Amino acid sequence: MKQRRFIFLAAAAATALGLTACTAPLENGAGASGAPAATGATQVVESESAETCVNDAPSDIEMSEMVIGFSQSENEQNPFRAVETESVRQSVEGAGAEFVYTNANSDQAKQLTDIQSMINQGVDALIVAPISSTGLQGAFADAQAQGIPVVTIDRQSEGTPCDDYLTFLGSDFYEQGVRAAQAVVEATGGEGKIAEIQGAPGSDVATLRTEGFAEEIAKHEGLEIVAQQTGNWSTSEAQEVLSQIVSANSDITAVYTHSDTMALGAVTALTNFGKDPGADVSIVSIDGTADAVTEIANGNIYAVVETNPRFGPAAVDALTSWFAGEPVSQEIIMKDALYTSENAQEALDSGAAY
Repeated sequence: MKQRRFIFLAAAAATALGLTACTAPLENGAGASGAPAATGATQVVESESAETCVNDAPSDIEMSEMVIGFSQSENEQNPFRAVETESVRQSVEGAGAEFVYTNANSDQAKQLTDIQSMINQGVDALIVAPISSTGLQGAFADAQAQGIPVVTIDRQSEGTPCDDYLTFLGSDFYEQGVRAAQAVVEATGGEGKIAEIQGAPGSDVATLRTEGFAEEIAKHEGLEIVAQQTGNWSTSEAQEVLSQIVSANSDITAVYTHSDTMALGAVTALTNFGKDPGADVSIVSIDGTADAVTEIANGNIYAVVETNPRFGPAAVDALTSWFAGEPVSQEIIMKDALYTSENAQEALDSGAAY
């Protein structure tokens, strides 16, 4: 099974698999591979790159005979990570493959050694949720040398598709920032002062969510971002940071957080300061966790831009296609919902909110 390699196919050879065919949902119950989806709403593909990768030596070994490793980046106390891991596990096991799992617990050096350990164990494929865009290239090179395809999910990694990794599956983080800004505009009527609680410094997710938000807000002269501080994706840190911001800017009218975990800290900080979240200050966040969507239903959060963590079916489909010698798009972007008071309860009842 080893000594495989990736081949780049020009866009002209992949037009049929490009943007014209990229809106089909990964249906509830199963992906193309037959692997069952995780509980709750599955993902919908928003767009796929026309550029693809193809295995020039397809394998006749069934997926059920393979071992697939998954490198998770962060502690699963984070609901996003817990649902992501379960989605990958269900999809791999649903395809009949053996599932090997590691968790780096936000330690980049550990994630590197985790991946190298799975390579040494002889996995046939890898699914990786990178901690950051850098630091894993050495492990990816080792996988490439042994013909092990790597599917990256959620966060992009430096490198070249087909050479360093097979494909990236994730959200458009810049567009998430734009959509969050549009929700703030709607909530405030385009007038007011905004505090922004950002994710971890250096994260491409935080950078793009900041840039998209700033560009959209700049279109509205009545809105001003008066404070930007990191909350490191943490509820307690976001609560502390926003408390400091509100002390210096008691007239803020909106809070934008890069994650729902931090939005929950913002609700507490505002409440402790004597402000009424949802009435005095509008909160807009990104993720789609059940806790945050419940706060929408309760009136404390105005809106949440979804980041759907259920990558398992799409990741397994990509590997199934690659082993079969079929084209795999180098980048697959998922469609994210917007949760507001109009659909929050429905999202909770259906399991779409995680």
